[in-house]
Amino acid sequence: MLTGVNLGDFGRHNGERFSDLVKALESIDGIDRIRISSIEPDLLTDEIIERVAASRRFLPHFHIPLQSGCDRILKAMHRKYDRTLYASRVTRIRELLPHACIAADVITGFPGETEGEFRDTAGFLEALDISYMHVFTYSRRENTLASKMENPVGDLEKKVRSDYLHHLSERKKEQFYRSNHGRIEKVLFESDRSGDSMHGFTTNYIRVRTPYDPSLANTIVDVRLGATDPDGTYFASPPFS
Repeated sequence: MLTGVNLGDFGRHNGERFSDLVKALESIDGIDRIRISSIEPDLLTDEIIERVAASRRFLPHFHIPLQSGCDRILKAMHRKYDRTLYASRVTRIRELLPHACIAADVITGFPGETEGEFRDTAGFLEALDISYMHVFTYSRRENTLASKMENPVGDLEKKVRSDYLHHLSERKKEQFYRSNHGRIEKVLFESDRSGDSMHGFTTNYIRVRTPYDPSLANTIVDVRLGATDPDGTYFASPPFS
């Protein structure tokens, strides 16, 4: 997992680029899976997306912070992008990697966020072809610029907005899982045991359950995404396809 603060800025002060790191890691044998953690939309270039799409090792999984679907709120947050740029990044990923998992971070209840601006964010997210969201409720912190802003959102209203986005995220995730039904995906099973089962994740971060078999731990196998559990997790029984 490649992780860090402002990951897309890697090497900027040394005449290097994050895309150069992606290219270099692609050539290293012995690493079957590499995921990129959170990367800002203004730093997620076409070149990075194209390298991931052509890669044998980098997985089709992008975590792109949005924070708000309202440009005025994004500006108040001092973000270096707007929602048009964000949507263009999602569109480009879908063009090259139709089944990629795309996650977003969203903050609700930021100071000064009106009801109309929240509806604007919700509508933007509803139309956006993402897989799920991490929803955060704004919490005031002393000695921050945001703590000095006017028109704070009340706690009850913040909860209402947060609940709405959590439900929207669940709908997005269910839709994403359904869109992968019937596909054959490579699953890396983990060693942890849960009752009589073990779990793993596909390349595009779909959770799969199978009967516990210690020989499967830390191995990658092809699995057809067919039946699902009541909680929506795909269930795979050996022999795998």
